[in-house]
Amino acid sequence: MLKYEFLHGLQKRSHWLRQLSAQSSKRTYSSKIRNIGILAHIDAGKTTTTERMLFYAGKTRTLGEVHRGNTVTDYLTQERERGITICSSAVTFPWNGQRINLLDTPGHIDFTMEVEQSLYAVDGVVVVLDGTAGVEAQTVTVWTQADKHQLPRLIFVNKMDRPDADFEKCITDLKEKLETHPVCLQYPVKNADGVLAINDVITLERLTWQQKDLGQKYIRMKLEPSDELRALQERRNELIDRLSGVDDELADVVISTESFDKVDNSLIERALRRATGQLKVVPVLLGSAYKNVGIQRLMDAVNAYLPAPEERNQVYDCFGTEVAGKVFKIVHDKQRGALTLVRILRGEIKKGMRLISARGQAEVVSKMYEPLADEYREVNAVQAGDVVICAGLKSTVTGDLLTSSQSTLKNAQKRLKQNLGKTESSIPELDDESEESEEMFGLDPQIPDAVYFCSIEPPSISSQTAMEQALRQLQREDPSLRVSYDSVTGQTVLGGMGELHMDIIKSRILSEYKIDVDLGPLQIAYKETIESPALTTLSVEKEIAGAKQNVSITLELVKDKSELFSLDKSPENMPNLNTLRPRILQVVKKGAIGALERGPRVGGQVVDTQIRLHNATIGRGTADSFVMATAAQCVQKLLSTSGTRLLEPIMALQIVAPSERISGIMADLSRRRAQINDVLPKGERNKIILVNAPLAELSGYSSALRTISSGTASMTMQPCGFSAMNSADESQAERRAQGLE
Repeated sequence: MLKYEFLHGLQKRSHWLRQLSAQSSKRTYSSKIRNIGILAHIDAGKTTTTERMLFYAGKTRTLGEVHRGNTVTDYLTQERERGITICSSAVTFPWNGQRINLLDTPGHIDFTMEVEQSLYAVDGVVVVLDGTAGVEAQTVTVWTQADKHQLPRLIFVNKMDRPDADFEKCITDLKEKLETHPVCLQYPVKNADGVLAINDVITLERLTWQQKDLGQKYIRMKLEPSDELRALQERRNELIDRLSGVDDELADVVISTESFDKVDNSLIERALRRATGQLKVVPVLLGSAYKNVGIQRLMDAVNAYLPAPEERNQVYDCFGTEVAGKVFKIVHDKQRGALTLVRILRGEIKKGMRLISARGQAEVVSKMYEPLADEYREVNAVQAGDVVICAGLKSTVTGDLLTSSQSTLKNAQKRLKQNLGKTESSIPELDDESEESEEMFGLDPQIPDAVYFCSIEPPSISSQTAMEQALRQLQREDPSLRVSYDSVTGQTVLGGMGELHMDIIKSRILSEYKIDVDLGPLQIAYKETIESPALTTLSVEKEIAGAKQNVSITLELVKDKSELFSLDKSPENMPNLNTLRPRILQVVKKGAIGALERGPRVGGQVVDTQIRLHNATIGRGTADSFVMATAAQCVQKLLSTSGTRLLEPIMALQIVAPSERISGIMADLSRRRAQINDVLPKGERNKIILVNAPLAELSGYSSALRTISSGTASMTMQPCGFSAMNSADESQAERRAQGLE
């Protein structure tokens, strides 16, 4: 008996040691990974920076250039023709013994949903600034998105080789426009010929890149005693002083040595890593991607200062060693079909594994690939912390949480509730009360409202099915593309984020799916709202297939943004509402809310309106569909009788132009019902105009701006809400929506 217990104890100890060893090896593997995104305003140099990283890491043999259309990450035909990034692309490359999974994201506002999806898969981001422009409109947008995900950041000030680049202005912009705490790790130096070199603040070295080998090698040279060295030492002392204010370990060393000069470089780097991960500082580096300067040091900084996967996403600890993966993007390949990009948060995914989504749908991973844009290298297993492309997942959509079984999901849910002190039993309730659970179990990504819509028609009836299949695939890739069927006109309607977005969709259907579809004229996505509260009762009685259907319902519409549907809790109505079964209330709610999707004037969504149920009488045997239809008719009756006001989308514009062109541009803006918020100086001869203008007045404005300024002005535009219209503009909008103008 003692011998048996002794052997059993040895077996348990051996099993425990094997588990501990496996967990340790996985932690070691995970610590060697960096999942990063690269974010910026359009044309700041994201894709060029990515190309240099791939080249210096040995992943590619030639330098791809955006203007030549031969970059790795911009592989779509539309991307190479236009020289812009449209879809975020994942690439993997090694650097100094670590593995970097990088997502190159679009900079255009029309594709901001691509950026949002990518941020679910990364642990840190590199924000690229144009050294000649500083913080621009889309920089602010992507910075806000990174804030939402609480992502540590590095800043790379690009294009510092140009004569008009201004490093100090970029730092000022970071402080004022982004309200962040930048710490400069490098400063630019130019020789008499304007060739860019970099002074390193931590090591007190000058770094010079050799262009004869495309910048693959750089020379590190200690600065000789001089005014330049003393200035750099002062900046190093400022860096240490700044870091010691937010890092206790470094502060202890400074206090004990009573000197900044005796602080070791490794101590500074460790303090920087901690402070960056805690979002207390943002390290700033610089260079010129196009001129092959500074990229290797940027990759070193990614390894040194951005967190490993194991340092984030602790909310997923409730899965233990079981599989948990987040779907952040789906693409379609002609040979391989739908390919799902998954960030593995816990556990290990293997080829042939069966997975369950939080929606309850079972999937089988037929093949797995290491990401390199549109090239694929097959792998058999991928561990936690990594990013992988899975083939064979047919019904998974963006935002899905994948795990090994329903029981694993339920057990993780219970553990999370225990950690949060919850007692509820269902995921929706948990989602309503916890940000952590929303991050884990939230099934539908938040999709921004469409600002344009248009009809789409196939070239022939025989192409209808193929067009619908193409739209399903495109919508699965791009959730910001809205596809709906208009029962009134009998047309398929597309909703998108802008003119470029809609143009790209049409181009992709033509080039990738070989369907010559016809897009109708772009229409503004107006919204509607009620003018005043309205109350009515609708009673409907019919006999359908021998069964008597009888519904009487009393609804009220009130101006309220807090919730869409509520119950009237007055003493005279509550007794009746209390007798209604919860299922019937849900049916009434669904029908009533559905009616708000199409307003009576131009078919726009009705917003800032609450439906209040006062009374409902449902006859015995009445079908749910009849109740739902009656509720919808009652809301439509209220909207028609009470009337609605139109709300039009407003765009925020940032126009950069020479001072001598400003008056002509502003005169044109005044004719477009624009509100000019500010005119600010930019450099010696340029100015920035900050404008809010109705989208309806901005059709083709980029071409008009080029004409007015003789090609010297540039602009960026992004949505900034909706605004009420006057009667004359409403009438014009209605005529335009009806095709009369």
